[in-house]
Amino acid sequence: MILHVDMDAFYASVEEREQPSLKGRPLIVGGTPEGRGVVCAANYAARQFGIHSAMATATALRKCPGITVLRPRMELYAAVSRQIREIFERYTPVIEPLSLDEAFLDATGSVQLFGSVEQIGRRIKQDIRDELQLVASVGVAPNKYLAKLASDMDKPDGFTVIAADRIQAVLDPLPISRIWGVGRVTEQRMQQYRIHTIGDLRALDKAHLRQLFGSSGDHFWQLARGIDDRAVVPDREAKSISHENTFAQDITDLDVLRAWLLELTELVARRLRRNQLQGRTVHLKVKYSNFDSITRSASLPAATSTTARLWDAVSELLTSRLPDRPLVVRLLGMGVSQFETESTTQLSLFDEPPVEEGRDNRLDQVADQIRDRFGSKSLRRASTVEHQTEHRPQPRPE
Repeated sequence: MILHVDMDAFYASVEEREQPSLKGRPLIVGGTPEGRGVVCAANYAARQFGIHSAMATATALRKCPGITVLRPRMELYAAVSRQIREIFERYTPVIEPLSLDEAFLDATGSVQLFGSVEQIGRRIKQDIRDELQLVASVGVAPNKYLAKLASDMDKPDGFTVIAADRIQAVLDPLPISRIWGVGRVTEQRMQQYRIHTIGDLRALDKAHLRQLFGSSGDHFWQLARGIDDRAVVPDREAKSISHENTFAQDITDLDVLRAWLLELTELVARRLRRNQLQGRTVHLKVKYSNFDSITRSASLPAATSTTARLWDAVSELLTSRLPDRPLVVRLLGMGVSQFETESTTQLSLFDEPPVEEGRDNRLDQVADQIRDRFGSKSLRRASTVEHQTEHRPQPRPE
């Protein structure tokens, strides 16, 4: 059995914890309403007004004029994410993080120590509540697809188990949009064929699905039956490490995309350093509003885990290597592959890294140590200041 742990309204919940007077009031974390600010996260009180991530902050203010707007504090959220990771590691080393606020865990090897996987999931959920004053939703199921589906079924503060003998009873009534890979365009096509639920999809044989959807037909056929053979892959065993964001509303502003990409790069770089890995290839993934997906890669002169080197490479891909077409983006991703461990990374001709590389490595290592010990406010990278400005509640409109 696999666990999927997903923090509820993570950024906003952390801010509510830090400022209890905000709890229960509509709250968003995001850019200022002036200019091109967007919502990074919305608490559940704000979501009742139809507010969601990637919405323009100005739009959110129109929907809820009294809403509180806080600037993002990404390093605070990263520090809390590390505390959550430490709780996971009490119960299993087999952890596959997806973002700051969600991860897959395979706790099969820990049942003799801690009880069933369901019991482990409940302990993790309770530890997060008791120690961090935050709420997680947890899904328990035979595979990753079903576990992620389960964690989303009873949000917020959910705990859902999909047992092996209940898979079809759970899946069949769900809308087809709950199948991984079924986006807006595919959903519209399926509805044209009178496929509205996962049960409708399961009623079609594999050959028919291939005829309708090409190679994706096999994928849809398997997921409609709850089949997903992917293992939970810890960072050190992965062939690549990546993070991506799907935006609730398309983003058209390059500066906003650069801000998101910088955050993704920081997350990937810290995961590399935590696992003593360095990568030689940097990847950028962009999915447009029409679901066209573009990937671009760049090979580095030497393997690295420094944030500055990775950012230089991926930001160049974003600004110079995309097709000449309108920038209307629904998903942005950044990743690193072609790993070398720090102990096997080849040295230069004179057995010393380039001066800038060595300097940046030392800066990253010291910065990680300072933040881990003294917290997120203790140190900031100059290049990220404009995206991680210390926040203040925005004044309420008159």
